[in-house]
Amino acid sequence: MAKPALPLARGLGLILDLDGVIVDSMPIHVRAWREYLRRNGIVSEEIIRRMHGRKNEEILRDFMGENAPPEEIFTHGAKKEQLYREMMEGQLENYLVPGLREFLDRAEGIPIAVASNAEQANVDFVLDGLGLRAHIAVALDSSCVKLPKPSPDIYLRAAHELGLPPQDCIVFEDSEVGVTAARKAAMRVVGILTGGIPLKEVDLAVANFASPELEPWLAAQKTR
Repeated sequence: MAKPALPLARGLGLILDLDGVIVDSMPIHVRAWREYLRRNGIVSEEIIRRMHGRKNEEILRDFMGENAPPEEIFTHGAKKEQLYREMMEGQLENYLVPGLREFLDRAEGIPIAVASNAEQANVDFVLDGLGLRAHIAVALDSSCVKLPKPSPDIYLRAAHELGLPPQDCIVFEDSEVGVTAARKAAMRVVGILTGGIPLKEVDLAVANFASPELEPWLAAQKTR
């Protein structure tokens, strides 16, 4: 028997972050960063704090210094992400955030975007690897805007491409920088707590998409 459609008012749209919202990929990203840095003679015990919610360029400059050449930063970032995809190959389904697939299956007709600080290759890898592309009207990556989160740029562009005013978009985020970006864009925010840390300034915090409190909250949301 088919599940009922999501109880979301007409005129509202959803914007999802990628890492930590669609796939609980932090453990693999941490492994990939540690291994890549080890191969390059760098050991860090603070990798999680230094990487969460940040672009590769920011992470690498943190380790390599502000004067590292841009082309070197780009090359290292691309190689690390290739290592991440190699580690994640064949395991995406195991890291899918609980309830997400059913949530999207029931969201037919609802405008949905993905907006991530990740590079395009990672966004494509996840959406295509999990067969989620048909649910997503707009997919934005770090190359789509000049300033990454916590700037609101990527969320504002997602709203524009969905054809919705920012205040009628609901963002799903797992990081503080992502929540800040969504708030700056005047959007409502659902915190997905895959990172194991509390998120401030969210309208609702849930463990995942199967959390029972999510749908009643969505049903109560109206256009503004």
